[in-house]
Amino acid sequence: MSIRIGIYGYGNLGRGVEAAVRQNKDTELVAVFSRRNPDSVKIATEGVPVVAADSVKDYKDKIDVLIICGGSATDLPVQTPELAKTFNVIDSFDTHANIPTHFANVDAAAKEGGNVGIISVGWDPGMFSLNRLYANAILTDGVDYTFWGKGVSQGHSDAVRRIDGVADARQYTVPVPEALESVRNGENPELTTRQKHTRVCYVVAEEGADKAVIEEQIKTMPNYFSDYDTTVNFITAEEMARDHSGLPHGGLVIRSGKTGLNSEHNHIIEYSLKLDSNPEFTASVLLAYARAAHKLSQEGVSGCKTVFDIPPAYLISLSHEEIISHLL
Repeated sequence: MSIRIGIYGYGNLGRGVEAAVRQNKDTELVAVFSRRNPDSVKIATEGVPVVAADSVKDYKDKIDVLIICGGSATDLPVQTPELAKTFNVIDSFDTHANIPTHFANVDAAAKEGGNVGIISVGWDPGMFSLNRLYANAILTDGVDYTFWGKGVSQGHSDAVRRIDGVADARQYTVPVPEALESVRNGENPELTTRQKHTRVCYVVAEEGADKAVIEEQIKTMPNYFSDYDTTVNFITAEEMARDHSGLPHGGLVIRSGKTGLNSEHNHIIEYSLKLDSNPEFTASVLLAYARAAHKLSQEGVSGCKTVFDIPPAYLISLSHEEIISHLL
């Protein structure tokens, strides 16, 4: 029997989840929920309804896992706890500093409803988080480094678009080449946030908007831009469509560590991602964890979980025997 999936929010990430469902034969799309007028939302899957977001709870017994595709700045902190009272839920909350608070809120709501909530699922947080954990467990004497980009950050772009006077925006995260080279050479530099990455924003301002105010709000935004050297470029809507329509991303997790009685041997663990489509890859991770949420729910588990809490075997549709035969 297929896992019945609902998509809450139909932007780039929601469309990515729809595509991922079509690639996974053990899942089926039941409904898409949107805050827009449902009649104005066209999806790619025939026969699947688009439903007003405020009617989502009518689908309580028709959906096994609801994948929430809102933004981390303002949507997910409200949506995920509220929906976890009714559904098993997955989200991609990526404001690292606020994850503990978000976890506590979702945990209380999911336990109240007897549901499973898995938060901060994607590639960072998510796949990168797992690789940091594995590397720390193996090289206990070492230093972690994470580099993002060059690529478009969905969360940061969304945060800029929420600023008054912004019609559209893309934010690129760019590693500082000298910092990356030093880490790969095993020099174990002590790097500040500002020394590791720069941020470059391309913004389409609404007519009459104060660009100086917009730029100041971007550069001083806590958790997003205030700790980085940030460049803001104002461009036209035509330039945005022509030059910045794609959503590539990627990055690296590196741990440099030592072993030996006298710490005489050096080791580098490096995990990298190169993504043509950030939202489609993130959506594929979300769907894998939706599979895990369904399995946990069937076992009677409730409460909030992270990628650290999920057995790897729960992510894949293969049987335990197939996993051992083909992947071990």
